[in-house]
Amino acid sequence: MDGKVKEQKRHQHKHSGPKAERKKLRKQGGSTEEDARKRNPKAFAVQSAVRMAKTFHRAQDIKAKKHHIPLVDRTPLEPPPIVIVVVGPPKVGKTTLIRCLIKNFTRQKLGDIRGPVTIVSGKKRRLTFMECNNDINTMIDLAKVADLVLMLIDASFGFEMETFEFLNICQVHGFPRIMGVLTHLDSFKNNKTLRKTKKNLKHRFWTEVYQGAKLFYLSGMVYGEYQTMEVKNLGRFISVMKFRPLVWQTSHPYVLADRMEDLTDPEMLRTDPKCDRTVSLYGYLRGTHLKNKGQVHIPGVGDFGVGDVNFLPDPCPLPNAQKKRALNEKERLLYAPMAGVGGVVYDKDAVYIDLPANHVNQQQEEVRPTTELVQSLIDTHSTLDAKIAASKVSLFSGSASMDATDVEQQSGENEGLQEERVWDPNTQRERRKVVFTGEEEEEDDEEDDGSGSSDDEDADEDADSEESDQEEQEDGEDGDRDNLSTLIKKARAESEKDVTGGAPPGKKQKLEKKRGDGEESAELPAFADSDDDLEVSEEESDEEAQKGRAGDSGHCSEEDEEDSDDEEEDDDDDESEKDDGEAAESEEEEEEELGTLRWKEGLQQKASEAFLRQQEAAPNLRKLVYGSVVAGDEEDEDEEELGGLFRVSRPQKSKKFQANSLDCSRFDPDASHDWDLEEMMNSIKDCFVTGKWEEGEDAATLLKEDEELYGDFEDLETGEVHKGQTGKQNQAENSENDDEDGDDDDEAEETLMKVDDDEVQKKKRIDKKRRLKERFDAEYDDGDATYFDDLKEEMQKQAELNRAEFEDMEDETRVQYEGFRPGMYVRLEISSLPCEFVTNFDPHYPIILGGLGSSEGNVGYLQMRLKKHRWHNRILKTRDPLILSLGWRRFQTMPLYHIEDHNGRHRLLKYTPQHMHCGASIWGPITPQGTGFLAVQSVAGTKASFRIAATGVVLDLDKSVTIVKKLKLIGYPYKIFKNTSFIKGMFNTMLEVAKFEGASVRTVSGVRGQIKKALSTPTGAYRATFEDRLLMSDIVFLRSWYPLTVPQFYNPVTSLLLPVGQKDGWEGMRTLGQIKHDLGIRNKPNADSLYKPVVRAQRRFNTLHIPKELQKALPFKSKPKQQQAHGKTPRDLQRPSVIREPHERKVAALIQALSAVHNFKKNKAHTAQHAKHKDFLQEKEKQEEAKLKRQKEARKKLYRVMGQKDQKNQRSSLKGAAQDD
Repeated sequence: MDGKVKEQKRHQHKHSGPKAERKKLRKQGGSTEEDARKRNPKAFAVQSAVRMAKTFHRAQDIKAKKHHIPLVDRTPLEPPPIVIVVVGPPKVGKTTLIRCLIKNFTRQKLGDIRGPVTIVSGKKRRLTFMECNNDINTMIDLAKVADLVLMLIDASFGFEMETFEFLNICQVHGFPRIMGVLTHLDSFKNNKTLRKTKKNLKHRFWTEVYQGAKLFYLSGMVYGEYQTMEVKNLGRFISVMKFRPLVWQTSHPYVLADRMEDLTDPEMLRTDPKCDRTVSLYGYLRGTHLKNKGQVHIPGVGDFGVGDVNFLPDPCPLPNAQKKRALNEKERLLYAPMAGVGGVVYDKDAVYIDLPANHVNQQQEEVRPTTELVQSLIDTHSTLDAKIAASKVSLFSGSASMDATDVEQQSGENEGLQEERVWDPNTQRERRKVVFTGEEEEEDDEEDDGSGSSDDEDADEDADSEESDQEEQEDGEDGDRDNLSTLIKKARAESEKDVTGGAPPGKKQKLEKKRGDGEESAELPAFADSDDDLEVSEEESDEEAQKGRAGDSGHCSEEDEEDSDDEEEDDDDDESEKDDGEAAESEEEEEEELGTLRWKEGLQQKASEAFLRQQEAAPNLRKLVYGSVVAGDEEDEDEEELGGLFRVSRPQKSKKFQANSLDCSRFDPDASHDWDLEEMMNSIKDCFVTGKWEEGEDAATLLKEDEELYGDFEDLETGEVHKGQTGKQNQAENSENDDEDGDDDDEAEETLMKVDDDEVQKKKRIDKKRRLKERFDAEYDDGDATYFDDLKEEMQKQAELNRAEFEDMEDETRVQYEGFRPGMYVRLEISSLPCEFVTNFDPHYPIILGGLGSSEGNVGYLQMRLKKHRWHNRILKTRDPLILSLGWRRFQTMPLYHIEDHNGRHRLLKYTPQHMHCGASIWGPITPQGTGFLAVQSVAGTKASFRIAATGVVLDLDKSVTIVKKLKLIGYPYKIFKNTSFIKGMFNTMLEVAKFEGASVRTVSGVRGQIKKALSTPTGAYRATFEDRLLMSDIVFLRSWYPLTVPQFYNPVTSLLLPVGQKDGWEGMRTLGQIKHDLGIRNKPNADSLYKPVVRAQRRFNTLHIPKELQKALPFKSKPKQQQAHGKTPRDLQRPSVIREPHERKVAALIQALSAVHNFKKNKAHTAQHAKHKDFLQEKEKQEEAKLKRQKEARKKLYRVMGQKDQKNQRSSLKGAAQDD
């Protein structure tokens, strides 16, 4: 070989032939199975009908197991983030797993996991991670809101009690999706042990959850984190997982709060630090729609009324819903306010900017605009009034700068701006409102509508920040924006007023023309307080008369607002073309002089307008039905502040006027129309019966159908005959036959009408046939559709209908009809919260606001079915306090356990049965029937045993069940007659005896009796009759049933009010046993209950005496025999004792010795024989086994030969059959 390696010949793929054709067909997605089935049908025939039936049944069973009862899909278009709860014992790796998953989805590292952490995991899905600590209160609360549970298990240790406790909690409150995660697998050095441990843990996990539940393995850690691919794989499963709606979650609104702010007045806190707080809680709304002013329960705190609810912009929006001015990509994907992540948060009250300490200490090379703004606010050294006094403002580029004194002088001269201080209850501060008067106010309103709305609606936060930066540079070192905004607002209004008032005649005509085209008129005063209020020009009054809209009515349509938006843009263009301010001031003074002379003109018209405005202010029906509309809209008006600097006053553009725009209860009396015009009449022509309607509703068409339907009829009173359409046609035909010289035009009209009628009839027949065919197909041609498919289709239609109902409505209006929908980020304001909730706030514990139904805020009697948990080591005692988790609440109560007898009586049980259900009656919050609950005896700390004491379900919500207790009353006979006895000691008065007349009594020996009547003496004695005569030693008892009342004890668990570090130490009412143990009290036993030795005296009964007459009648064998008693045997009849001789004694001793020796030899021989026989039996057993083995082998050989012979015969018979064929 020359060192060259010989290349092997490459395989040549076939391009033609049957094999190549099959490969081509396979690549194209076609199947060769049909061809094979045609070519060789026997190969695909049914081999075994039984096996085929089993296979079919198994496939159907598997398919049926996957079916769930279809539910209406109520998830909104933008669903809330999925709540993922990470559960496990301490030190199992919960925080590390959350950090790794957050890093996997967002590429960010999060330090301390505090509170809910919301991230964006995909285009359509967001996740909220929440860590569950080892407190049983936290486990119960998070199990109620979890959509997915990541259950961490330490594989090196095995299952711990916390895992099974959480699983049982989930089983009671609705089972969410659960995924197991095994950690600490790197502690196994032996691979075989690792595999065995994985298998055992997996099968035990499947036993508790369901067969085939997903279990992930985190094999080890690299640099303090789990391996990237394993975390990525877990994240993929989380991202695509589907969830089953839980009944309690889908029927109740709830919020997992991720932020909390204290809104209490600082002055109240200074005077009384222990006062109740007003707190705003933020979070995504889940479950169902939340109504405003409802009632919520905060687990661990109590029930509270919601003061106000608002929806805010989504702080963690989905990628397809983000706006351009949103936060950058790095900050947008992660939102965890309690952990210090989230950047800038816009609120109704303020703007919160997260400024970490490390950003402050960095060098100021790369300073963000938000940081620069905050730093300027922090580094302020001078007071606000000094800054404003020294500041100067230039409104337009190139114009002269003004200071505060110039503005005050101008405002004093023109009297256009006035200040009014208004206390805002929402923001809890005094606000300075600008008030406009007279003609200037109207013009300013128009200018604000034109120029201010574009700033308010279209300008973004970046533009505002640029304007503020430019003004700050011109003013010098002015860092306070809030105080500066008032001055800028005044100056802008002044300048706009001057420019508008002093516009040239050409521009003024242009403006008036635009106003006439459709701009809204300014707000008129309902009552004029001065002459200045009536100084209105003729043009403006004419416009207002045409509009006929009162300023305070609150009704402007959406179309008007759109028109005004277009006009605002035109006004912005006009403002840039305005002239200098001197001409404006001169023309304004001329108009003021004319206005003082014109105020008396048109008084009658103004009075009618005032009357019409007063009539228009009718009560708002929507406000009466759906509550206060104005309150919610005022908050929306506050949200229109641009960066906290400018706030444009636009009363007619606000949302509350939009909300009331479509009110059918109002009629505009001033909407004057000239009904003499042809256009106005044609506009309402179709509203009447004679108008042109749709084809099926047109009056002419309906009249024709009626004539065809009813035909000719005769008026019986007048005798007049009315012909229908067909009758008229027949008459026309007859007249044509009689008179051939008829009019040609009449013939044409009649034939045309006949053709039209034929077409109508034909169309009717076609429609009727189509409807009948559709009905027939719906009944008989179901195809493969099953009841399950029909049910799913019905649910799908309902879901589409729910979505389409309010789809095109704005959120501000929509929430007033249907409430706040799930998926919104809401802010709930709650007052009268205990101060400990704020002072002892710990973000590691979840804050859940669970919405309550209409009756769930009440407390009453509840009937339940309860069973002691099989893993709890002690039975439960009646009247012992028990902590229940029912609905959203955790509370302590005192249950009475009872069981129903066969006769319907509910008998009290002192203890719960060991392995059986029993009834329980409690006093607690009203909860819907069918709601599950669990009970624990204590939530303080951790115990070695299983903490869940019992589980059950709510049965009834009333006091219909009467629980009775057995009561035995004891009495003693003091006089005995034949079967009648007098009993004393059982009752105390004659009245008590009268209540129990006719009751059945018994004696301890089993003699039954009945109470007859009370005796006068002694008090409480009565006469009773029995089946047999009593003895004085008998004890008589009466068994009765005494009704019991359920203790009205309801004590909510307020664990969130405890100090930090002690929230898992809540203790409520102690049991009687705990109190005695703590106080060292020992039970003093009842002396009658102690066991003592029973000393019974020997009873001697008298001999049976039978009368002689009776003896004569008895048969002989029953007659008493006259036998004398046997006395002592006389001496002469006794046998004498034998005394042996000495020789006889020796012979007897020898015989006894010989018999002893003989017996010993006999026993010895017997023992030897027994041993020998035992050996013989063993040998015989071995021989028997060998014999059986030989017989077995012989049978096998025989059967083998016989089987071969049968096969041979069968083959030969098959060959013969083939030859015969």
